[in-house]
Amino acid sequence: MVRKERNLNQLKVAMDLNMSREALSSYETGRRNPSLDMLNKLSQYFNVSIDYLINGEEFKKR
Repeated sequence: MVRKERNLNQLKVAMDLNMSREALSSYETGRRNPSLDMLNKLSQYFNVSIDYLINGEEFKKR
């Protein structure tokens, strides 16, 4: 998980992205799926691809 790898707590990330800590927690645990807009915001915030957020690895051409 990118957030934990970077030693950021849920409250800081949630505040930076103008969302609730509970919503972020729900995304991380899989109880709720983020919208495409939120995936884009998260990818920009962490400077990773949306593929990385979803699959845990960068997109690879076949």
